[in-house]
Amino acid sequence: MDGKAIFVHGALPGETVHARLIDRNRKHDEAVCIEVLTPSRQRVEPECPWFDRCGGCALQHLDHASQLHWKHKRLVENLGRLGGVEAELWMEPLSAEPWYYRRRARLSARLVRGKGRVLVGFREPEGRFVADIADCRVLHSDFSDRLHSLSALIGDLSIADKVPQVEIASGDQDSAIVIRNLEPLSDADLDRLRQWSTSEGIAVYLQPKGPDTVFRLAPEAHELTYRIPEFGLELAFHPQHFVQVNAAINRQLIMRALEWLDPQDNERVLDLFCGLGNFTLPLATRAAHVTGIEGAPELIEAARGNARRNGLDNIDLDVADLSEDVSGRSWYQAGFDAVLIDPPRSGAFEVLPMIAGSGARRVIYVSCNPATLARDAGELVSRHGFRLARAGIADMFPHTAHVESIALFERS
Repeated sequence: MDGKAIFVHGALPGETVHARLIDRNRKHDEAVCIEVLTPSRQRVEPECPWFDRCGGCALQHLDHASQLHWKHKRLVENLGRLGGVEAELWMEPLSAEPWYYRRRARLSARLVRGKGRVLVGFREPEGRFVADIADCRVLHSDFSDRLHSLSALIGDLSIADKVPQVEIASGDQDSAIVIRNLEPLSDADLDRLRQWSTSEGIAVYLQPKGPDTVFRLAPEAHELTYRIPEFGLELAFHPQHFVQVNAAINRQLIMRALEWLDPQDNERVLDLFCGLGNFTLPLATRAAHVTGIEGAPELIEAARGNARRNGLDNIDLDVADLSEDVSGRSWYQAGFDAVLIDPPRSGAFEVLPMIAGSGARRVIYVSCNPATLARDAGELVSRHGFRLARAGIADMFPHTAHVESIALFERS
């Protein structure tokens, strides 16, 4: 239409469908599939009965093996088209159980008076309304069947129409929710929340304003943790901290990263965008010394706590804005043998010269956006003297279009 591509939610390549236009953008339009006239051979019946009305998943109608193939193809195409590079070796996708995997999520909440209750869940594909669903088969098992319980909990509050979202988080043993309350809660509301926490065995946090106002209401003591058993590590995290949402894939990704980076017991490793130490601590069990850098002070504090928790004293951690020049910092001037980087979706373009100047001969790049990985890969290869030795995808978000990937760069 008008020479633009149209992305059709619920349709597969090669299919003939009836679709309804839902959004116009400068570069592409969006539509939703109304009826499939000629189905793809890769089409399967979605396991979720609400697939067509919930935007939490986009690929349940594509068989899982084909999802992996599509994501791998997308990575290859992005690297070639945007970065002008190709991996010397492509790895098999990292994959695990594709259901009940999501241990962190932000769910929308809305009091719908016409339905007489609060809806809690992901938004519909068009993004305007909260999907009316009873359960979710990609959420962690602590929450997959608790959407109606959360709906009733919020619906009983005196400010049921002033709760726009609920964040959920699960560790290996315990789980928590963070309720965003736009207005103060009554004493009766607080008692109701404490009772729910006790009966459900899930911690309740409240967020009356910005992220720095979050506090735990119940129980008095609570901690979320996850283990990385291959390295004998346990990490603690706050419900709003960034953690990789898929525990099984995260462990595989750490194993693959350390296998490729191969840190030696006489080497120094730099971990950029280190977060709460997800890669930093495993690296420290192999390398002589690891320096972890992160822009969020609260994550650095969490990483320091996790290093102490696991008895690791060969780690230095520092707060730095990695969009700025940090080449004058003492930790950078010490030099490094290898670098691991796990940046946000915007990528790591600004820090590539710093990586190149660090002396490192090996770089692992973990990416949640194949487009920015491709851009940065092109820079590392064409401007900074690296080659793309290996690459592949990790199925961090099954049944969604999200592509997580990992790449190894080595000095040419």
